[in-house]
Amino acid sequence: MKFTNMTKSNNKKSSLRNHGRKSGCKTTLCHHYFKYCKISALALLKMVMHARSGGNLEVMGLMLGKVDGETMIIMDSFALPVEGTETRVNAQAAAYEYMAAYIENAKQVGRLENAIGWYHSHPGYGCWLSGIDVSTQMLNQQFQEPFVAVVIDPTRTISAGKVNLGAFRTYPKGYKPPDEGPSEYQTIPLNKIEDFGVHCKQYYALEVTYFKSSLDRKLLELLWNKYWVNTLSSSSLLTVGFIFDRML
Repeated sequence: MKFTNMTKSNNKKSSLRNHGRKSGCKTTLCHHYFKYCKISALALLKMVMHARSGGNLEVMGLMLGKVDGETMIIMDSFALPVEGTETRVNAQAAAYEYMAAYIENAKQVGRLENAIGWYHSHPGYGCWLSGIDVSTQMLNQQFQEPFVAVVIDPTRTISAGKVNLGAFRTYPKGYKPPDEGPSEYQTIPLNKIEDFGVHCKQYYALEVTYFKSSLDRKLLELLWNKYWVNTLSSSSLLTVGFIFDRML
């Protein structure tokens, strides 16, 4: 999935350098500094519904949020108008213009969070980063730091009855991470195994948790009512709602 040259957030780089010094890192920012990812209920529901709406096609969007120590906090998310296929999405000029306008409008109504990451879907083949995803995220971390990549599998979310989601950050080129033992088991389709295996040591997963604020509660009601009317209570939407209620 190719998604580069996104909106910059240079105002946080000095604070990130200080984090690195305090923790004894020899590099500008520890390769494994961020360990946790907290996602708001609002952002989660919007991402899952967007991923589900794409069917077998990959979709992509941007996430807004902030950092707190070793935790990346995702407060909101929005879909991007991109061309998707069953294996990748391609962001065109219109997507970048839409992204810049959305962030600017959000600030005008009091949402001051910066772009903190991007998300995309892997319909039916699990949550991990492909070779293209790794290259994209490496570039984002080089120019947009702090930045996180989130992957959602809408197909497995519906079939398993729980959200199938992963948050990842990449290591610098040439860095060899220490052996962390076996990761969480997940099945990978045969046609994806090579891509998964070649790049699986180039990134690491963050521990993901979810939260719901008082503002989320009201916005979720408005969002849910909008989708309820537009889809006439479709079975897929009901399933997402059921899963969501179980999680939060």
